[in-house]
Amino acid sequence: MFRSVFTKYITTFVLIIVISFTMLAAILAISIRDDSEKQKENIVNNTALAAAKYLETGYKSSGDTVFEYYIVKQNVNIKNYLTMLANYTDDMIIFVSDINGSILITDTSVKEEEILTDVPEEIVENVLNGSNVRLTNDLDGVFQGNHLTFAVPIEFKGESIAIVFTSSDSPTFTMHVEKTIKTIIMASLWVLLATFIAVYFISERMIGPLKDMSKAAKSFAAGRFDVRIPIVGRDEVSELAVAFNTMADSLVKLENMRRDFIANVSHDLRTPMTTIARFIENILDGIIPPEKHNYYLNIIKEEVFRLSRLVNSLLDISKIQAGERKFNPVSFDICEMARIILFSFEQRIIDKKLEPEFECDNDNMFVYADEDAIHQVLYNLCDNAVKFSNPGGKYQININYKDKKVQVSVYNEGQGIPPEDLSLVFERFHKADKSRGLDKSGSGLGLYISKTIMDAHNEKIKVESEYGKWCRFEFSLTKAK
Repeated sequence: MFRSVFTKYITTFVLIIVISFTMLAAILAISIRDDSEKQKENIVNNTALAAAKYLETGYKSSGDTVFEYYIVKQNVNIKNYLTMLANYTDDMIIFVSDINGSILITDTSVKEEEILTDVPEEIVENVLNGSNVRLTNDLDGVFQGNHLTFAVPIEFKGESIAIVFTSSDSPTFTMHVEKTIKTIIMASLWVLLATFIAVYFISERMIGPLKDMSKAAKSFAAGRFDVRIPIVGRDEVSELAVAFNTMADSLVKLENMRRDFIANVSHDLRTPMTTIARFIENILDGIIPPEKHNYYLNIIKEEVFRLSRLVNSLLDISKIQAGERKFNPVSFDICEMARIILFSFEQRIIDKKLEPEFECDNDNMFVYADEDAIHQVLYNLCDNAVKFSNPGGKYQININYKDKKVQVSVYNEGQGIPPEDLSLVFERFHKADKSRGLDKSGSGLGLYISKTIMDAHNEKIKVESEYGKWCRFEFSLTKAK
């Protein structure tokens, strides 16, 4: 029942509105009822006082010695006056009793069946004792139902000679309360309708992109990465859609690089294995004479080393991704490491007639990092710099202090890196030289491994290049204490 977002939203909003309006109706009903009852009490009480005052004044000026005679003589006038007072309020009745509780006169609106009996003696005694009486009952059988009643004594020469009663029906809810509740109910229904419409459009605005994302995710799981989510607006859902599309673009790039990687690795594995197999077959078949066996065995050895380097690179990636490769930082001299690596490329530098330059701020500059890992990074960068340098070009290694760090840069003059590949050189499976015109021995994994090593050290590695002219790789290291 509550599986959809729309159902959950509409149920929640309906409950909030119903509870809120119910509480509002209850509070207003109680407040209006209390105010109405107080107002009605004031009117009924004031009416009783006015009737008593009128009868006292009229009796005094009549000259009659018995109050009952006065009532009989002025019956019409008294009834008309009482009726006028009673008409100020709906459902009010006025009647006058003697000091024994017998009814002497009523207003003209009183029906015979409304007053069923005389006023009980107990109530009369309470009034004659000099206190105004307020009751909310049937006066012990005087009325058929509960009435709000006020009783006021009529006095003459300090003695009570009669009693005026003013009564009004006392329902639980007045007309104002009922009207207020009906108004609140109608308002709540309109609000519920508006809420239903608003929640429908809002939930559709939210659910639509989510449904599209769900379909896209299923497409991604099936290997189709061409699905994109339409971007509408600038809210959080739109930001999620943008992030989803960005992820899709990354998956497309990753898939393309994965395919390139498989193609590269397949080529790099197949080529040396084919070479090794062909030379061994020729040796075994006697096609290659014995005096040339050593020459071709050296070629086979180089191809085996090439396979070994590729496998080691793959193993390094596997260990890094699995978190199995642990780094043990120590203090070591980065300048001395760079010198040793540079000397190891001496013959290749001579063969290419490169112009090597080596600069350090100090002869010895100590850093704190994993020595073997940094050697792997620096060796890979120096190897690439020699490999991709133009003959006779400049080849530089610079180590200096910068921003409380040790900066190591490797520069070469050569083909450089195309602008579109600069942001991808450290990605997995990426190999900028897709033609293998220059790099016939690399696997395209060295820079990714170097980037991963530097990330594990919380250090930066970056590349700058002007395509067709030069390229510079630079990374930072923490100074040793």
